[in-house]
Amino acid sequence: MLKAAVIGVGSMGSNHARVYHDMENVELVGIMDSAADKASKAGKRFCVPSYTEVEQLIDVAQPDLVSVAVPTSLHFEVSCTLLERGIHVLIEKPITNNVADAEYLIALAKAKGAVLAVGHIERFNPAVVELEKQLRTNKLGHIYRIFAQRLSPYPPRIQDSGVVIDLASHDIDLIRYLIHDEVLRVYGETTRSINSDREDMFNGLLRFCNGAVAILDVNWMTPTKVRTLTITGARGMFVCNLLSQELCFYENSQQSSEWDTLSILHSVSEGNMTAFSIKRQEPLAAELNDFVYAVIEGRSPLVSGEEGLETLRQALEFVQSGESAQIIQKTPRLVVGP
Repeated sequence: MLKAAVIGVGSMGSNHARVYHDMENVELVGIMDSAADKASKAGKRFCVPSYTEVEQLIDVAQPDLVSVAVPTSLHFEVSCTLLERGIHVLIEKPITNNVADAEYLIALAKAKGAVLAVGHIERFNPAVVELEKQLRTNKLGHIYRIFAQRLSPYPPRIQDSGVVIDLASHDIDLIRYLIHDEVLRVYGETTRSINSDREDMFNGLLRFCNGAVAILDVNWMTPTKVRTLTITGARGMFVCNLLSQELCFYENSQQSSEWDTLSILHSVSEGNMTAFSIKRQEPLAAELNDFVYAVIEGRSPLVSGEEGLETLRQALEFVQSGESAQIIQKTPRLVVGP
């Protein structure tokens, strides 16, 4: 029975506490928040002690693993304190707000033998799990285009990061996870409409070495939530609705014709549509289950610190491009072997 705790009990942290509380192989032993009223309220809800200091939580509750769900600007400080004591940590995305701090946390976790996971929750969306499975079997053939759309009303709770780091990082991580190729060029356009100090609207473009293009449309300016991912390839198109956890495949009928193999490069026509049967589940529960079993089995979690760092790098490049109005040309690493 592992002992778990949660630091930061806003909306996301409270959900972490709920999931830990309901897990069979985990005991929720404490909750910490610098706001005493929030900590006390959450502690009473889950019938566990509450704390207002990180060190107090560690010394008294003695957790084996902790979810860190504080504002991004505090990720580094809080996670350092935990990792120094050898405690396994899951940090809500993004891992930190800069590359140097993320690299330090990764090195510290390795030195202390602690698991470091990053909460990119969409990886655990069952529709994404099925999509990744289909792509791995080459259902789509060569991928041409990825279009990610993530639109939301403005969230007043976010005070220390813009829409690229806070929201677009979900899709940056998914694109990295699904495409498995190096980026050749990066270009981003950002707009400050509601905020004067950070972007709240973002459009991004990625060009991959294999020729695929990814387009991101993300903002806090839309009065409804939209979460879709569309991937177009030689054999058709996948459409993934992340909110409803639905996945459909639209076949390019020319792919199944008796034409020669090269005809697919020159002709596309509408074919059958397949709706996949998805067993819906809460992505957060799957994410925390993966984290817990990474600790139990001594393995890397699905979204490791290194994975979180690479997503952060990409997000920061988009911010840089948007601020400078410049395309960022990258130098892909030389790949040796098959």
